Amino acid sequence: MMYRLFLPLLLMLGTTLLWGGSNASAEGQGPGVAPITTEQKAEEHVPKPLTVLLKDFFRTTGIYALIHPEEGVKNGNGEAMSRFAQSWGRVIMFIVVFILFYLAIVKKFEPLLLLPIGFGGLLANIPVANMTGPEGFLGIIYNMGIANEFFPLLIFMGVGAMTDFGPLLSNPKTALLGAAAQFGIFGSLVGAAALSQYTGLVDFTLRQCASISIIGGADGPTSIFIASALSPELLGAIAVAAYSYMALVPVIQPPIMRALTTEEERRIVMPRLRKVAKREKLIFPLLIVMLSAMLLPESTPLIGAFAFGNFAKESGVVDRLSHEMQNSLINIVTIFLGLGVGSKLQADKFLVLDTMGILIIGLVAFAAGTAAGVLLAKLMNLFSKEPINPLIGAAGVSAVPMAARVANRVGAEARPGNVLLMHAMGPNVAGVIGSAVAAGVLLSIFN
Repeated sequence: MMYRLFLPLLLMLGTTLLWGGSNASAEGQGPGVAPITTEQKAEEHVPKPLTVLLKDFFRTTGIYALIHPEEGVKNGNGEAMSRFAQSWGRVIMFIVVFILFYLAIVKKFEPLLLLPIGFGGLLANIPVANMTGPEGFLGIIYNMGIANEFFPLLIFMGVGAMTDFGPLLSNPKTALLGAAAQFGIFGSLVGAAALSQYTGLVDFTLRQCASISIIGGADGPTSIFIASALSPELLGAIAVAAYSYMALVPVIQPPIMRALTTEEERRIVMPRLRKVAKREKLIFPLLIVMLSAMLLPESTPLIGAFAFGNFAKESGVVDRLSHEMQNSLINIVTIFLGLGVGSKLQADKFLVLDTMGILIIGLVAFAAGTAAGVLLAKLMNLFSKEPINPLIGAAGVSAVPMAARVANRVGAEARPGNVLLMHAMGPNVAGVIGSAVAAGVLLSIFN
């Protein structure tokens, strides 16, 4: 019985040995092939001690790359990295991305974007792997949707499908509040240029100043769209600043709103909004597309994508398409957008003085946009027959719907039961359109 079991194994072993021997014989004695000498065999295989093998393996690890930075090491774009960026710079960036994870997971600040951006930054700073190169994982994502500005447009399409223009159409004058909030964009453009020109602390070109200024609109996709077109080298810092300030709306805006309004103004109750007909909601997205096409073509990609998403929803005949834009499409694109933006959080690009300047200018721009909306609402209240609560002016920034919710919360604190949410959605939606228009203006001037 045992013989029958082992016989096939013995036959296979014998055949293998004979086949290997015949191949070796043919290799050494075949026509036109020189026999392999003992010296050649020794050169082909040099046995190494285990300690040498372990040392060679250690030299390929990320730990060795962090401890022993070398001159001439290049990043994914083929640019030389400093020794600091290769070692301590990467360690600092690991700390930065873990802070983003903390804000996303523990504090719930824009987790849908801060988490993938942070993870992209983590992968971008892994030594040796070089995932940000043209053929790397992150490089492929960046080139297929961010370098060509495609992903922000898809995000705008999904946002349009989730937007209701009813509050804006019901009270059209609130569109002025959305326009006023764009003061932060153009004010910070001048401020960034002056800071670069007269202080010497930073060295921004006008194109870079234009990219930085869009942070004042608190619109992440628009910020990425502009940065990709005008200053891709600053994309990582601009995107992180834009989304961080969007996430910090509940922290940044209330003190500004309270400082610029009185208790009595915060207690103002606004009249109920009228019901908007479906025909108005269908005409409005077509109207803004035609106006942008005629007056500011550079803004048409953003406004066109936004209007298409909204028009598909309001038509009521393509619910399946609208549902996918609001859910699957925007979710998938958000993943790729976050990872692609995170690929620009490399130590040699992010840990520079310019990044600190971007964060400061962005914060000032966002605060200025909030203040401008509140102040204009106070001014309008002097001439309006119907009372306007100045708090809704702060919702003119593009952080939809978070800014509207913050205005509603601050108003409810002053007068319990006072619901400002739908009133604040008017300037909030107008702010999205306003930031797209501002982006078109900047592209027209600087592109």
